Amino acid sequence: MARTKGRIERTTSAKAATKAVKNVNVAFKAAKKMLSKDATKKKRAHPGAVALTEIKVLQRSTELLLRKAPFQHLVRDIAQNNKSDLRFQSAAISALQEASEAYLVGLFEDTNLCAIHAKRVTIMPKDMQLARRIRGERT
Repeated sequence: MARTKGRIERTTSAKAATKAVKNVNVAFKAAKKMLSKDATKKKRAHPGAVALTEIKVLQRSTELLLRKAPFQHLVRDIAQNNKSDLRFQSAAISALQEASEAYLVGLFEDTNLCAIHAKRVTIMPKDMQLARRIRGERT
């Protein structure tokens, strides 16, 4: 049966009336507290489940992984170190970002393979160094 707020009966004494109101308020607060505990309890996902769903979402998507503005600032900063007063077309920066993200994704794939070969799940800097060395890149 559902809990409901009890009715307050009128009494002649003020002391008895305040006592009855206090009893009802205490019961109401206790019931409210019990209901709120159940409502705020969140379900926790199994370890690794959220990471797997994130991986699946990112594999399905085609948008860029890095934000455009920070990447643009980085490109302009590196270019400024080499030669000042350079200007970039937006298509050029987009092409640089596409190429750099494709390179990084491939490098991380190879790094993951190196970690799996070492019978580990976690990638380490030595895995990335080995992947770059196998590719024939200078370190």
